Amino acid sequence: MVSGSVGTGTGTALGAVLLSLVAVPAQALPQAPGGPDTGRAATVAAAGPGAPDDAGLRSVLRSALAKGAPGATVRVDDAGTVHRLSEGVADRATRRALTTADRFRVGSVTKTFSAVVLLQLADQGRLDLDASVDTYLPGLLPDARITVRHVLSHRSGLYDYTNTMFARTVPGFEAVRNKVFGYRDLVRLSLKHAPTNKPGAAYSYSNTNFVVAGLLIEKLTGNPVATEYRNRIFRPLGLTDTFYVHPGTAIPGTHADGYLRPDEPGAALVDSTAQTASWAQSAGAIISSTRDLNTFFSALMSGRLMSAARLAQMQRWTYVNATQGYGLGLRRRDLSCGVSVYGHTGTVQGYYTYAFTSKDGRRSVTALANTSNNSAVLTTMAGTLESAFCGKPSAPSRAARSATVPATPGERYEDIAPGVARD
Repeated sequence: MVSGSVGTGTGTALGAVLLSLVAVPAQALPQAPGGPDTGRAATVAAAGPGAPDDAGLRSVLRSALAKGAPGATVRVDDAGTVHRLSEGVADRATRRALTTADRFRVGSVTKTFSAVVLLQLADQGRLDLDASVDTYLPGLLPDARITVRHVLSHRSGLYDYTNTMFARTVPGFEAVRNKVFGYRDLVRLSLKHAPTNKPGAAYSYSNTNFVVAGLLIEKLTGNPVATEYRNRIFRPLGLTDTFYVHPGTAIPGTHADGYLRPDEPGAALVDSTAQTASWAQSAGAIISSTRDLNTFFSALMSGRLMSAARLAQMQRWTYVNATQGYGLGLRRRDLSCGVSVYGHTGTVQGYYTYAFTSKDGRRSVTALANTSNNSAVLTTMAGTLESAFCGKPSAPSRAARSATVPATPGERYEDIAPGVARD
């Protein structure tokens, strides 16, 4: 199945305020913990990023299918012009074509939503980012030195319980597919293991951190996270495709089915669409669409969701690797053309998501492949960022590199069971 379109118009709820894309300033390589986003030695071309390369995007999607994804899709919102490209199917049984309008599980992109709620609470004076988590949730964690900032930047040292839960991919998933956990249940699973580092000492991605974030949201507001997401983000931004249905198992409306690849070579894909996602909750249980995620990240980076001072704190980067930084629930990726983009990746059983925007929020991209536990597909889909933000490559080497070489060493499983290496 093949589909694609390019059109002008608002494209998102922010369309009325989108302006023509200007040059994105050069950004720094990831800084040491707490470091600023100050500027890279390499110079970005004065003309700025090129127009999105639809042919390049199409090539990435087709490559994802060749490597095992049933379907792949990407939407680019670029100053009122919308690029929509899709390949493959949303449902392997009916062979319905996948489109950019399909809803899907966004996995760890949820972490940015959770961080936004907490940063809004900080703006309201209800949360101190440098206070101990113990101040708000007494006795939850064994080390009172762990601060809220440590949690949001993955520097707490809390062990990621998904490493144990999904050490075997399909059996691990089937064991929790219909299970309902409490937040404290998941924290207890984490605390069965020694910490990975002392608080603040190192970056170590852990879903446990954003389970703690969910507990903080509920303690500080007295409301379920679903209520805070809806009232603070979904409704104000008009995100009509975005839901938090936990512990419900269904994706509302027209959606892409998700297909989980077993660890055993040649084994049949497992339909993983229906699940509580209770193992993830505030770390990964939101459902959305390409349009809504573009709207969300554009609003975030253009300053519509928190104060400028708080947004600057969200972008104090810690090292992930040579081309990536992690802030407070926010990733930065430095592309081959010198442009940096901001957003999050998402992995949940059956779905890989890349959702990123430019520094000013004027060009946003969300890409989805409806499979997971397939590092070749995950790496390939990163190429959508190169084609969307860098435009047509000046030489074939860049496009080939983005589609065939892991552009993000060490990140293959960062969103789910990051300590489990299977490929």
